[in-house]
Amino acid sequence: MAYYDFTRRIAGGEPISLYNGGHLQRDFTWIDDAVECIARIHARPPDGWSVYNIGGGHRVELLDFVGVLEQALGRRAIIRHEPMMPGDVHATLADTGALQRDYGYTPQTPIETGLPRFMEWWRGCC
Repeated sequence: MAYYDFTRRIAGGEPISLYNGGHLQRDFTWIDDAVECIARIHARPPDGWSVYNIGGGHRVELLDFVGVLEQALGRRAIIRHEPMMPGDVHATLADTGALQRDYGYTPQTPIETGLPRFMEWWRGCC
């Protein structure tokens, strides 16, 4: 949940830690996309059991993620660059192919859309 922690820290003038120079890549999943996906599965449950990987379906470099977050917040992040953490991975990526095949589902929310929406919610609640 990097967006919660990063938002709170950036808004409060606290530093955030980015590992591997901020070049790690993550696959972010937006709640609207997850709900849409689950609604499709609920409307037409699979025969028997199936495993589906719900995710954003594309990688975002953390430096890019922070840049969009800074723009949405209107404030620059104080970044502490840290070495790669033991056991961490350079990139994650959800394989959403089975959802596309079985339900015609493709995630729709890029970070440039999702983070400003998150920021509107965050400003209203936190």
